[in-house]
Amino acid sequence: MLRKSQSGTETLQEMSARQTSDTTSSVETLNVLTRTRTGLQYWSMEMENPSTSASELTSLSAMSWMRFAKDLYDERIEQICILSDLERMKSEAEELRQLHAASITESEDTLSAKTKKERFDGQSWDSLKTTPFYYVLREHKDVLPNEIPADLPQDKGIQHEIDLIK
Repeated sequence: MLRKSQSGTETLQEMSARQTSDTTSSVETLNVLTRTRTGLQYWSMEMENPSTSASELTSLSAMSWMRFAKDLYDERIEQICILSDLERMKSEAEELRQLHAASITESEDTLSAKTKKERFDGQSWDSLKTTPFYYVLREHKDVLPNEIPADLPQDKGIQHEIDLIK
């Protein structure tokens, strides 16, 4: 379960059940790991008779997506609990880690020649003819080159500097 409060903390909660002396009542111990702006905090919390079956949880009243979005925007929702299978959550977290690691190692060299050509063609004057900005851009074609320069312009020896004074 992940809970995010208005103060910007994220909480990961793990449930473990234990029976009390009363056979009709059960107490769930939540082992809570909270990530705050200052670091991680771990604590336990007990709940009496929480809904444990899927049918009980799915029979709870539901709100529409629009109502949820409005209440979330108006900051009326203080916390959101996401029920998830622990093993599934671990495997999804590992998949996300792998995707993140793969995206870091990707570079422009991984683009295919076709993709590079499509990007280059998308930056030509001919591709702009169908847009409403074409005529405005053509009025200022003296500052917009026909071709993308291969390297930086030649240094003209002029240095523009702005001194910031506090």
